[in-house]
Amino acid sequence: MSKQKLELTWIGKEKRPKLEPRILLEDPEKSYHAKLRVTESDIFDNRLIFGDNLLALKALEQEFSGKVKCVYIDPPFNTQQAFEHYDDGYEHSIWLGLIRDRAEAIRRLMSDDGTLFVHIDDNELGYLIVLLDEVFGRANRVSVVSFKQGSATGHKSINPGVVSTTNFILIYAKNKSAWAPNRVFTARAERDKRYGQYIENYDDPFENWRFSTLASAFADSLGLPERGLKKALGDEYEEQISAFVLKNAGRVIQLARPDYSAVSSAAREMIDTSRANPSVVMKLGRAGYSDMYFIGGQRILFYSDKLKLIDGEYVAGEPLTSLWDDILSNNLHNEGSVDFPKGKKPEALIKRCFDLATKPGDIVLDSFAGSGTTGAVAHKMGRRWIMVELGEHCHTHVIPRLKAVVNGEDLGGISKAVGWQGGGGFRYYRLAPSLIVNDRWGIPVINPEYNATQLAEALAKLEGFTYAPSEVQWWRHGHSSERDFIYVTTQNLSADQLQALSDEVGSDQSLLVCCAAFHGVSAAKASERWPNLTLKKIPKMVLARCEWGHDDYSLNVANLPIAETTEPAEEHGPATGAATRKTKKSAATNAGQGGLFGENEE
Repeated sequence: MSKQKLELTWIGKEKRPKLEPRILLEDPEKSYHAKLRVTESDIFDNRLIFGDNLLALKALEQEFSGKVKCVYIDPPFNTQQAFEHYDDGYEHSIWLGLIRDRAEAIRRLMSDDGTLFVHIDDNELGYLIVLLDEVFGRANRVSVVSFKQGSATGHKSINPGVVSTTNFILIYAKNKSAWAPNRVFTARAERDKRYGQYIENYDDPFENWRFSTLASAFADSLGLPERGLKKALGDEYEEQISAFVLKNAGRVIQLARPDYSAVSSAAREMIDTSRANPSVVMKLGRAGYSDMYFIGGQRILFYSDKLKLIDGEYVAGEPLTSLWDDILSNNLHNEGSVDFPKGKKPEALIKRCFDLATKPGDIVLDSFAGSGTTGAVAHKMGRRWIMVELGEHCHTHVIPRLKAVVNGEDLGGISKAVGWQGGGGFRYYRLAPSLIVNDRWGIPVINPEYNATQLAEALAKLEGFTYAPSEVQWWRHGHSSERDFIYVTTQNLSADQLQALSDEVGSDQSLLVCCAAFHGVSAAKASERWPNLTLKKIPKMVLARCEWGHDDYSLNVANLPIAETTEPAEEHGPATGAATRKTKKSAATNAGQGGLFGENEE
């Protein structure tokens, strides 16, 4: 009996692209760095990559597999109006296949303790959870966070039915057993009014403490009578008493009855003793932990223990939950100094993800850069970042935004919370064109746009070698180990040239020789004659490796094939009708991966 597994299926699931591992070409004119180093910890080697994001993820594999600590992506939400030419099954299938390919590529890049955050709405939420369960393993699903994206105001408030105000963030660990998140706290929106008592003489020995109500202590601080104070201060009362509580947090308390069965034997003994002496304050000292104080059998809880350092300020904090309703999206036009209507995500949202899953110096990745929020936040927080964007707003929005961050001119978003003053830099890369193209007769040849250096780097990557040309030995273009090297040339090598090369390499090393051709000896004889050389002809050696000349795997809906539905044959019935569809390429090819395709419109 064959084993069955729970999985999500869709049209074309078995199809996977054979991606070409492109090289990255830096454009120094678009790279940017601070004029002066601001701090010793400034990071300059961040990467902004212009090009198709699936090809870019493949291009990063050799260097970054297992090194990316955190990934935040905001893929297209697959709003149904974007697929007017498709029936429901075909629409979902296209989206699922494109997301699956990217999720698998992302997983390969992540470190064993890495974290993935995926921002999505409810259109594909259920499907996406099952898909990511399959890619990452259901056991590695950490949480499904509800993020309050808006309010039921304006045109939303007049719509019948349930008004949608939330998005969702799916959190997955690469390996949950190795996952070690940071403790994150969120600020309470209001003062905890259960803390209603006050220690008048906190600096005296605890046995002599005197207690009063918080209200009377607050009135005394103002030199005003307690009676009628709330009415006298009006709307300012709550603001002023909250400030008083924060200033005197070590004196503001509440009494709470401990769970007798859940505390230590020492605490139970102290509780019993305290009950027997109800007017006496008692202390239980604890090595390595804060001391516990009791009176009348109840524990004294201090407001100061609730305070957490959040965004540079001590405020009353609560542990992070799966409901994020405290990050507002109503002031985004002021963030980043770029106009990206309805598409930007709050910097505070990305910061929370990084607070939970990263530390300074970690590598973070966003392959749907949109307006560049992820890079801006990562830069301000001292994380190394990689972003990928195909749309032209990579140049019109992302680069200007990042330059402002580097220059210390971006004072919005999280800048104040993290004390950002500028510094660091980034490098701009574009994906190299396809290595193999067809000539005028349809014969596959090396792309004439490649120079000798680029060809050597590309073939080294294809063969799994690290491109590292030697300044001393002309035949060392890269290495796969300390003794295994690669040499790339477009020459036709003779037997004499190969013999000279073999002599120079030596018997304790090996060399992969990629050349246009070799003559004077057969391939079979060559391995016997020069055992330290492996000969391969280009481009023949790589023709079957990849889908050459395929430049666009984007999630741009306009670039996807349009299904022309034909009537299925009667004997097939509606269930198999999808098999009769033909496809053609849409003429619209200019939109990028942002908006619908990156930091999504709402």
